[in-house]
Amino acid sequence: MLIHRSAVEVVVHTPAKLNLFFEVLAKRDDGYHEIETLICPINLFDTVCFRAASNGRVDFQCVLSRGFGVSDNAEPGAIPEGCDNIAVRAVELLRRRAGLRAGARLRLVKRIPAAAGLGGGSSDAAAALSAANIGWKLDWPSEELARLAAELGSDVPFFLAKGAAICRGRGERIQPLQSMGELHFAVVRPPEGLATPAVYGQCLPAENAKSAAPLIAAFERGDVGKAGRLLFNRLEPAATRLSSWIARLRRIFRQSDCLGHGMSGSGSAYFGLCRHALHARRLARRLESLGVGCVFAVRSCS
Repeated sequence: MLIHRSAVEVVVHTPAKLNLFFEVLAKRDDGYHEIETLICPINLFDTVCFRAASNGRVDFQCVLSRGFGVSDNAEPGAIPEGCDNIAVRAVELLRRRAGLRAGARLRLVKRIPAAAGLGGGSSDAAAALSAANIGWKLDWPSEELARLAAELGSDVPFFLAKGAAICRGRGERIQPLQSMGELHFAVVRPPEGLATPAVYGQCLPAENAKSAAPLIAAFERGDVGKAGRLLFNRLEPAATRLSSWIARLRRIFRQSDCLGHGMSGSGSAYFGLCRHALHARRLARRLESLGVGCVFAVRSCS
């Protein structure tokens, strides 16, 4: 998350993420699932702009960047407007808990595709919390913001942290990782999105759960080739039953020369781990030529 402040505005560039490992351990009594996931932020950014206002309202504008890839408002992937947008809900939640009557002007520039498992909405919410905390001069500590973030969504606390992390519980328990190194990926968001509840509804928790420890150890040794063979997502079979795009992308990436590949989160985005930046750009160009959707060459970031 990159934060720029001026006398009148707070601008936050907030990243997408990839799940390099995702295990579903159990269904919880609160309706969520117990998970273990290795999350890596990538340099594909939405932008949240916040200005404090005295009118007592939160006015919201969303701008879709060119090539965003959402054309059908009925498809999972259309961006909620007004008070239904999670960034607005984040600002309203902070305002209520702080007992403020102040208003705000919130502008969101969307570059991260929705309904893709890339965390765009969660990232926007975290950015909105951070921006409002600064813009309203609240100076709440990160621990307080993290508690609000967990109320908004399972992935939101991750985006308040820095860099890659192991996330447990329903995603809100964050263990930062320091030694991942710079990673490069080619990422595809196919024309069809997937709704997270539908994917979880098709997924059974693991009987013999996998651990992220071998993957983390491979990254710590700098053995990216071994790490590529250990990428894993328990939700991928469920997503495959819901969208033919997952199997199609799996076949395409399997025939490429990437180090490993897999689905991010609950999909529908699919990614390949590459050797270096040039490799990622070359693979992205090949994928674009196949007409498989929105394609990005990205790297890990903090």
